[in-house]
Amino acid sequence: MKRFEIRDFLRVANGEIEPPPCDTMMNIRVTAASEGESTGTWTVDDSFINGNGVVMGGFLSSAADIMMAYAIASKLEDHQGFASINLDTTFHRPVTEGVVTVHARVDRLGKRVAYVIAELYQHDKKAATCQSSIFIT
Repeated sequence: MKRFEIRDFLRVANGEIEPPPCDTMMNIRVTAASEGESTGTWTVDDSFINGNGVVMGGFLSSAADIMMAYAIASKLEDHQGFASINLDTTFHRPVTEGVVTVHARVDRLGKRVAYVIAELYQHDKKAATCQSSIFIT
């Protein structure tokens, strides 16, 4: 797969091109990305369920990380890139099979580091909050 340019993330959000493989593997569909915010849906099936009958926490963090990428991409230019350098997730309630809505927003944008927050909801209840520090290249 070729490396995405910043504009490619926005083209995915606009339905113009296919998302990267990680989005497809995770069943993530980006519905909007602009001005430092992104929204998407994550369709959770039984492949994400752990032995306790709920979604494994690492998958929740991954879904948030994907949507945070679209939020930060909407604030950057094509000559820039980014990579997560810290990811902290707080779980509020268990997630089960079904649709999870993910909202991400850039909280602060510096020259070299951005701070982004994502919230995941299922059945209109907050399931997790994720905060990330993102290195800007």
